[in-house]
Amino acid sequence: MLVGAGKDRRKAVVLLSGGMDSCVCAAMAVARHGGGNVGLVHASYGQRTEGRERRAFTEIADFFGVSERLMVRLEHFRAIGGSALTDERIAVPENELGAEAGAIPVTYVPFRNAHFLAVAVSWAETLGAGAIYIGAVAEDSSGYPDCRPEYYRVFQELIRVGTKPETEIEMMTPVIGMKKSEIIRRGIELGAPLHLTWSCYQSQGGEDLACGVCDSCALRLRAFAEAGVPDPIAYRRAVAAER
Repeated sequence: MLVGAGKDRRKAVVLLSGGMDSCVCAAMAVARHGGGNVGLVHASYGQRTEGRERRAFTEIADFFGVSERLMVRLEHFRAIGGSALTDERIAVPENELGAEAGAIPVTYVPFRNAHFLAVAVSWAETLGAGAIYIGAVAEDSSGYPDCRPEYYRVFQELIRVGTKPETEIEMMTPVIGMKKSEIIRRGIELGAPLHLTWSCYQSQGGEDLACGVCDSCALRLRAFAEAGVPDPIAYRRAVAAER
């Protein structure tokens, strides 16, 4: 769903990973609902870069002046494994963007977004919020099955049948149909703090240099090049920018 013009005074819950797409999504929610009506959710799930992503979440939340925050740990993802993001025995691919058209990459975390959304719905129902925002992108992304529009249409119905009769929560996916370069341009229009975002799948801990060669870095670098603006974060190896 796209977020149109005009103010919406309902409370809104936004899933904020600390990445570029979720940051712009948060900026859209703040612009529509007002910072005082927005709550931000962040999930650490045993991913390689969880410390760096958590830092990005905190800095972005501070930038927007949002005090209502929920940070959760979903440790079971590391125990489940099956993804290069949570299982260190599986290597994160480098310089393989688009190598196998239509294939689900090894960085896909099985059914991850349903777990995130379940947390967001529980909190939204408790807060009496009327909307949940997630920065899922269908086109121009890594091909994850839980980023498809139909996934969120079905989840909207799940919210309807799985909450109290008086609960009305709208599933908002304002960037799902946009190219990443369009998301960047929209973020710039809204004054989103893209310089605080973190997309890299590999660089960890207190590092300030993204790897520049994982799929996520490659997508980001390509998007900034297409948008015609410089990426405000630094990279160890920006190989993807040369493509």
